[in-house]
Amino acid sequence: MNLRVLVTGANGFVGSALCAALANRDYCVRGVVRDPSRSAGLICELTKVGDIGSNTDWSGSLIGVDIVVHLAARVHVMRDSATDPLAEFRRVNVAGTERLALAAATAGVRRFVFLSSVKVNGERGGYNESDPPAPQDAYGISKHEAELGLRVIAAETGMEVVIIRPPLVYGPGVKANFHVLLWAVARGVPLPLGAIHNRRSLVALDNLVDIIVTCIDHPAAANQTFLVSDGEDLSTTELIRHLARAMGRPARLIPVPASVLMAGATLLGKREVAARLCGSLQVDITKARELLGWLPPITMDEGLRRAAEHYLQHQ
Repeated sequence: MNLRVLVTGANGFVGSALCAALANRDYCVRGVVRDPSRSAGLICELTKVGDIGSNTDWSGSLIGVDIVVHLAARVHVMRDSATDPLAEFRRVNVAGTERLALAAATAGVRRFVFLSSVKVNGERGGYNESDPPAPQDAYGISKHEAELGLRVIAAETGMEVVIIRPPLVYGPGVKANFHVLLWAVARGVPLPLGAIHNRRSLVALDNLVDIIVTCIDHPAAANQTFLVSDGEDLSTTELIRHLARAMGRPARLIPVPASVLMAGATLLGKREVAARLCGSLQVDITKARELLGWLPPITMDEGLRRAAEHYLQHQ
């Protein structure tokens, strides 16, 4: 009998790709969405829930489910309009996750795979799974607290929990800052990022989906935490050059020193944006390689090519 997998956030950037990958591998997939009308082309059985929080009723969605993959979340935003952002993140990402996990355990779900974030580790530097958590913003704090709650539930109920912490995810249909970067490179906008010597880990959508699928039923994944990336780190300058090559465009880079960029961005109230562009954030995926035998199935160049090709086809 094929495993039945429940995917929350099924019509999102990661969720839609995951549902397609699971269906192609003959899993029975049930996708949780808030608005079925925005789920055209989704390859799975659909079930609807309202807002995710401490009172969400998951009982109907969990009937017959073996594995839960929890992707739905209140995501990090650069300009948060909430009066109390941390409270809002906790309502969805902590209380909502714990509510789903407890309902899943009660329903007999065997394993709960949780998409967390490298922000649990921190914002700058290099990390592996043994490093102590040091979240810096409300989103990272909420993901860390959700992880702690899941570990307690796992210990109390016997349901297996797997936690995956990705860095920035890119791929076909990517939004937010990466989409802006694609837009700028495609139009030949001169960028003052030609002298950035940082190192950053990224993860292609296909690689993230592949490790999620691996963690669904790999025996060694039970009750483990994994950092994930493409296994290749680039500077911001190198990333733009790779993107330009993937798009068949020239890389129009102006060599402005990182210190000058940071000073200018601070004056303009954009220090956080500049810090992401200039700072380093690297993750070590040795644990996933050794414990799961997992290797990223596509290279970063291939991941960037797929993202660029999709953007050019849909702009």
